[in-house]
Amino acid sequence: MTDSVPPAAQGAEQNSGSSPWLATGITLLALALVGFLFRDALYLMENWWSQKEEYNHGYLIPVVAAYLLLLRADQFKSMPAEASWFGPILVLLSVFAYVLGELSAVYVIGQYGFLLAIWALVVTATGIKGLKLFWVPLVYLVFMIPLPNFLYNSLSSELQLISSEMGVFFVRAAGISVYLEGNVIDLGNFQLQVVEACSGLRYLFPLMSFGFLCASLYLGKSWHKVVIFLSSIPITIFMNSFRIGVIGILVEHYGISMARGFLHDFEGWVIFMACVGLLFLEMAAFAKFSGRRLMDVFAVDVPPLGYFAAFIPRGSVPIQAWVAVAILAAGCIYSLNIGSQVEQVPDRPSLSSFPLIVGDWRGNETAIEQEFIDVLKFDDYLLSNYSRPGDDFAVNLYIAYYDSQRKGASIHSPKACLPGGGWRLESFDQYSVPDVGPEGNPLQVNRSVVAMGDDRQVVYYWFEQRGRNLTNEYLVKWYMFWDALSINRTDGALVRLTVQVRDVSEIDEADEQLAEFLRDMYPKIYYYIPQAETAMQSVER
Repeated sequence: MTDSVPPAAQGAEQNSGSSPWLATGITLLALALVGFLFRDALYLMENWWSQKEEYNHGYLIPVVAAYLLLLRADQFKSMPAEASWFGPILVLLSVFAYVLGELSAVYVIGQYGFLLAIWALVVTATGIKGLKLFWVPLVYLVFMIPLPNFLYNSLSSELQLISSEMGVFFVRAAGISVYLEGNVIDLGNFQLQVVEACSGLRYLFPLMSFGFLCASLYLGKSWHKVVIFLSSIPITIFMNSFRIGVIGILVEHYGISMARGFLHDFEGWVIFMACVGLLFLEMAAFAKFSGRRLMDVFAVDVPPLGYFAAFIPRGSVPIQAWVAVAILAAGCIYSLNIGSQVEQVPDRPSLSSFPLIVGDWRGNETAIEQEFIDVLKFDDYLLSNYSRPGDDFAVNLYIAYYDSQRKGASIHSPKACLPGGGWRLESFDQYSVPDVGPEGNPLQVNRSVVAMGDDRQVVYYWFEQRGRNLTNEYLVKWYMFWDALSINRTDGALVRLTVQVRDVSEIDEADEQLAEFLRDMYPKIYYYIPQAETAMQSVER
């Protein structure tokens, strides 16, 4: 009588090569180099998992991916090893993604570079056939990466407004009179604001990952799998809106305590489990239409852990693996050099000395609360209201300056932050303000109108980046990367002007007032925000 050995393990034994210890050592070395190279990106990713409820599920993603990998061990044991030169090419691209992420301060690039490095090692060892076999667990790892801030904020703002509108629909369906202003639900005696935490993202991200898992385990038609995964999005939006509607109804009948504390959090868990239940109902419906049962199309296997033995390297080390390790080692050495470089930070006066008398304008400086300073992470700022005798409106000037934008402290785009507190984005376009520069040149700005009821705010903003006036957030990131390479600088500022009006008819007058203030104020900026010439002077010194 002999001990039973899992089939995958048997295959691994049968494929044993001449140098198992060397092959295993090279594999572990490659994984260690990947971890070291992307250490900052991984640290920031884990930090988001622990601090943002929307990403708490990130800890489970690698575990589930390992399970999905284990399900394919039995197929892998019979697949011939075919190392590929495409793998080292992908490794090189992943190192480039690391450099781009570090220098542009967009850490999500580095995080995707980490995934690319993992995929590259799989391709290096197993070729395209291995990639085809393991694409599901490899793609599943994407769900552990947080969205970039600008995309997260934009998506959150849109979902807040959608959830508010649909939530009000449910409240009105219950016969309750309610008024909606942006994302503020006015019940008369009480007002409920659909804040970022109620946007539905804390359901959407984990439910999409669960929907992908269900689709990958579903035994049915491909279009069924696609529908199961994509349906997680409307299910989340609908159920989150329903939750907001229920809260509104409970607040109307039982008071504002229904929107706070344990009951509020408990409702969130109930809604999420209801979303999961709807996914299973959807799969059961597909199974019924196919003449089968749910257990026939969604059978979850639990392979023995011994199946992992199939993934232990057994053969000789291919030349492609040595090249991939050499590229990763070079990337790690370069990463130490990046960390030791001292970035050029030009000398400049503090914005606290920015003149409060600009032409005929008189300013009144105000302060930003510390909780917002902690989020924005700027190094210097100005927030002041300027007005002229006889004018109906005041111009609010906000400047946020960053000495460096490499280590996660980068400019927050107003496009993502403008909608909020009941304000809704009514228009957004590019606008050229004439006669602004020292030679009468026009200045290109982003112009936005946000509305709440009859009130409007006209907003101009642009990015002052080392002598460039930019309006595109993506160009800001590109030039940050280029200047970090060429002149070792990533300093820059956001400049925003705002005028609040009481009626749509006053918008034209607000535009005129903003343009007049901009012409008077803009020459002062050169003293407080370093320009391109300063870069060369810093390098020469």
